[in-house]
Amino acid sequence: MNKRVTLEMPEEMHQLIVEYASEAGAEPDDYLRQMIQRELENLQDLAAADEAMKRIQSGEDKVVSSEEFWRGLDD
Repeated sequence: MNKRVTLEMPEEMHQLIVEYASEAGAEPDDYLRQMIQRELENLQDLAAADEAMKRIQSGEDKVVSSEEFWRGLDD
């Protein structure tokens, strides 16, 4: 189920969105939805990277070289 969201923004920001959407061949609503989706994916990626870094720093996981990683996999 989709939800409707109303945003207030400065006119200059709205105009930029309209211009960028036009350049991308999209409607402003679709362009904004895509921008929000990309940002949410970026936030999820950052959270996953932060968790991975914590596991490395705590010693739970370790970093190996690409040579170590591939060693034995070709057998």
